[in-house]
Formats: sequence, C-alpha cells, structure tokens
Amino acid sequence: MPGFLLHVGATVMCSHGGQATPVVPNPQVMVSGQPTALLADPWLVAGCPGIPPAIPPCVTGQWIVGSVRVTSNGMPLVIDGGEGIGVPPSTPLIPVVMQTRVTVT
Repeated sequence: MPGFLLHVGATVMCSHGGQATPVVPNPQVMVSGQPTALLADPWLVAGCPGIPPAIPPCVTGQWIVGSVRVTSNGMPLVIDGGEGIGVPPSTPLIPVVMQTRVTVT
C-alpha cells in the first residue's frame, strides 16, 4: 500500500478531533527537514473530547499498518495510507496534512 511518509510536523487527528504526535521521532530518515516516525513507536493524542461523552477520550495512538518495502533501523515507517488507532476507544487516526514529496510502499 503506497503512501506519503508521515513526519513529526504532520497533522494527524483522532476521529474525535484530538491531535496525535509521535513520541519518539526517527532522525535517521528526514523529510521536509523533520524526522519521520516508526511503526512501533507510540503517539500521544492531545485535546480529544471523547464524543459522545460516554466514550473515553483518546490518550495514545498506535500505527498498525505502515510501509512494506521501506524500513529504517529494520522497522517499517508510518505512512498516510497505513492504519492507526487511538486508544482506549480504538478509533482511527486520520492523517490530514503531511509532506507530499516522498511516497513509499
């Protein structure tokens, strides 16, 4: 599955509107002057309201599908065509704004 590499400056939202950012940047691969993110590394979600109120807000996120052919330090990279979830309610993470120069499979 091809997709653009996600980097630290990319805008990634949980499905409730909270913003997700990678906890551990990957400085071995830089795009647009910013480090990328590895598939195994966790993401923090800030500002999730947890709509409707009975659903707990997203606190962390984890990507579960990333690049297939391109790796860094032996780990797949996070791409916008991948699949990520916000935890605890297991809702999707949605890449909104990212660099568009580097695409991988």
